[in-house]
Amino acid sequence: MRPLDGPQAQYAQLEGAVAFRLFADRDDPTMTVPEQIAARIGDRIIAGELAPGARIVEQELAAGFRVSRGPIRDAIRILEREGLATIHARRGAVVTELSVDEVREISEMRAALLETAARKNAAERSPELLAALAAGVARLESLARLDDDGGQYAETVYRLSIISARACGNRRLARTVTALSLQTLRYSKLGLASRNRRQASFRLWKSALAALRRGDTEAYVSLTRQRVEASGAEAARALQQSTPSPGAPR
Repeated sequence: MRPLDGPQAQYAQLEGAVAFRLFADRDDPTMTVPEQIAARIGDRIIAGELAPGARIVEQELAAGFRVSRGPIRDAIRILEREGLATIHARRGAVVTELSVDEVREISEMRAALLETAARKNAAERSPELLAALAAGVARLESLARLDDDGGQYAETVYRLSIISARACGNRRLARTVTALSLQTLRYSKLGLASRNRRQASFRLWKSALAALRRGDTEAYVSLTRQRVEASGAEAARALQQSTPSPGAPR
C-alpha cells in the first residue's frame, strides 16, 4: 500500500489523536471498572447503536460485562453525569434525548468556550495547531463535495474542535468542550447531512484558518463563533424536522 503523505498523513495523525469516547485521554488501566463500562456503553451511544430514548437495562449489561449490577449502576451514573443517559424514577435509565431547546443551549455554551479557546490560540499561533487545522480543513473540503459523507464531516469537525480546545492550554475548558461535543455529535450529523450545509461550513473553516495564519485575531474569533452557532442552529432545525409533532402519526 502506498504510504500517506502531506495532508493525508497529517490527518491520519489527527484521527489517532482524538477518539469518540468518554475518558479518551486516559488508559484503561487507570480507570475504574464502572468508568471502563461507561466508556464502552458510551461508545455504543455515540455510534448510534443505542438510539436516543433506548432503555439501558442493568441486568442485560451485568450479564454482558460479567459483573454485578453495582458497577453497572455506577457506570450509568457516569453516563448521566456526562449527559449521555437520563435516569427516570420509574422507567430506569434511557439514552438521553435532547430537545431542540437543549441543543440550542449546548450550542451556545460550546460557542462561548470555543471562542475563548480561539482567542488564546490566536495569541499563540502554534505551528502544531496550524498544521492540524490545515490537515483537517483539507479533509473537510473533500467531504463537503460528497452527496453522502456518512457522518464523516461532522466527525472531522468534532476532532478539529477538540484539538483546538486542547491547544489553548486550559484543561478544564477542553474537558467541558469534549463532554458537550459528545452529547451533540449525533445531532451535529443531522445538521451537516446535506452537501449545501457542509459546503457552507467548510467555507467558514477555510476562512477561519486563513485569518489565523495571517494573525487576524478578531476575524478568527468571530468566524469560530459564527461557525459553531450556525452548526448548532442547523442541528436544532434538523432535529425539529425529524421530531414528530404531538398527535402526529408515528
